[in-house]
Amino acid sequence: MTQLTDVVVIGGGQAGLAAGYHLRRLGIEHVILDAQTAPGGAWQHTWSSLRLFSPAAYSSLPGRLMPVQAGEVYPDAAHVVEYLADYEKRYELPVQHGAWVESVQRDGPFLRVHADSGDWRTRAVISATGTWTRPFLPAVPGRREYRGRQLHTVQYRSPSEFAGQRVVVVGGGNSGAQIAADLAHAGIDLTWVTQRPPRYLADDIDGRALFDAATARRRALDEGHTDTRGVASLGDIVAVPPVRAARDAGLLGTRPMFARLTATGVEWADSTRAEADTVIWCTGFRPALAHFASLRLRGTGGHIATEGTRAVDEPRLHLLGYGDWTGPASATLIGVGRPARDAAREIDGLLAR
Repeated sequence: MTQLTDVVVIGGGQAGLAAGYHLRRLGIEHVILDAQTAPGGAWQHTWSSLRLFSPAAYSSLPGRLMPVQAGEVYPDAAHVVEYLADYEKRYELPVQHGAWVESVQRDGPFLRVHADSGDWRTRAVISATGTWTRPFLPAVPGRREYRGRQLHTVQYRSPSEFAGQRVVVVGGGNSGAQIAADLAHAGIDLTWVTQRPPRYLADDIDGRALFDAATARRRALDEGHTDTRGVASLGDIVAVPPVRAARDAGLLGTRPMFARLTATGVEWADSTRAEADTVIWCTGFRPALAHFASLRLRGTGGHIATEGTRAVDEPRLHLLGYGDWTGPASATLIGVGRPARDAAREIDGLLAR
């Protein structure tokens, strides 16, 4: 049986909840289809020591400040999950958990959303599926010949499972730095590999400054000014306390990217080698947009062309929370509120027509 609603939001993490908040405020009938079986989005699957880049007050969704976590300046992932679950409940958002969306198709004046829990016909769709389910692994020579364990950021949980091992961490961003610091503090035999020397942001910079930089960049681009490069102009790694402590203790030395994997480790271009029991790829993600395959909207780099959050070639579709291309800092808790509001308002105008 096909159900009918004004808007279907795909994804019930932070971006989907922010969209639901603004849709509810405008009185727009909607449903939020979330593949996760419990509230919390991707945060419920991260490693135990992960910390936000900002204090709780600067890591909040619209309408509800995140409570301070006792004894912590930068909340951990478990605290974020609790906050998102409370947010969903507090605003009585219509989230259907365990509903995996398989495809979105055009159906005359409607869009048809096909999920494993049933079909929906809708006037508009907000996609808020994020990137966590699409980890990226680079095509490094020898990756298939390597006999040790390989895992991505999404599979990392804690240093305890690597006791007594030699571990190579690949990636010079925040995930690479936090996981390398986690392992280093635990005394794991660590080799941290980065494309270029790590670029730490100043110790007093956190998510507040990053949000301001991303917003200023978006404003400059919209006004036709020179690209300020936003967050990238400041550095690659936020020095959260565990990273700062490991760096200052001399535990976070790096080596340049290796040329290939061998059967038992890694090898650089000068033929030097390092043995490794495990390689952890902290090499980023791609947007999870496979459910739009039949709409044929994706272009260079797998992105869908947008104006604000609205898809250029399908005005009934909005994309939310995938990065700066769908709103300044929209992949962050504090940054997703404004583009979520803008998407809801634009959909409200569409429905009125």
